[in-house]
Amino acid sequence: MKAFFGKAVSKALNASGLSKEEVAYKVLPHFLLEIFTKYLRVNSEGEENIPKKGSVIFIANHSGFMGFDALMIGHQIYLKTQRVPRIIAHKLWFLRPEISVHAKRLGLVPATLDNGLKILEKKQGLILFPEGEEGNFKPTRYRYRLRRFRRGFIRLALQTGAPIVPVAVIGAEETNITLSQIRWAKELLGIIIPVPLNVIPLPAKWHIKFLKPIYLEKNREKANDMEYVTKLSRQIRLRLQRDLHKELKKRDRIFL
Repeated sequence: MKAFFGKAVSKALNASGLSKEEVAYKVLPHFLLEIFTKYLRVNSEGEENIPKKGSVIFIANHSGFMGFDALMIGHQIYLKTQRVPRIIAHKLWFLRPEISVHAKRLGLVPATLDNGLKILEKKQGLILFPEGEEGNFKPTRYRYRLRRFRRGFIRLALQTGAPIVPVAVIGAEETNITLSQIRWAKELLGIIIPVPLNVIPLPAKWHIKFLKPIYLEKNREKANDMEYVTKLSRQIRLRLQRDLHKELKKRDRIFL
């Protein structure tokens, strides 16, 4: 690991005249993602389901409170297609400037409908988690049980015509353990606060599966029909839940 990191840094410093600051912000995130990929032994399948060009919405189950699932999905998309997707992220990443500058370098953008539309209109890929913080901060005893989906991803798909690619992530639930939640903080601070068991990620083995794209007919009027949008959101949630169960049945070990 040390040899790999040292070689990567040296190569980055010698490449195309980059300054140390440019390496820190532009190159090292990629190498750090490679290190985490090796540490978590991430493997993926279904890359043939990733559109090679044009706008696309990736949705996935969310967990682990630290957001490694977003970064690992994005990294796999890049490795398989050379596409650099943007990640719709929790507002915690943008509360302080010293944190938000790093979040933006990793491709994170604040979770708003307008931001999602801007990304898709540029024909880029977008990663989001319909469970929101309810999924990310849920206690580990509820692992792989999808929370109710928010409807923004359906509205984005209907407004832009972008396909939806569901992603099943196995392993993130056991990498960072959440004991419980402080739910009353939602009223006071505007966010749920997780109570973690560990901050250093555990080396659970990860599997990421990209499922077949879902194509919705572009219809801006339907995007404002909340009954219709809710119905579609529920259908896709149930589909992803079934696929998660299938993948879990295939897994024989978590850490070995």
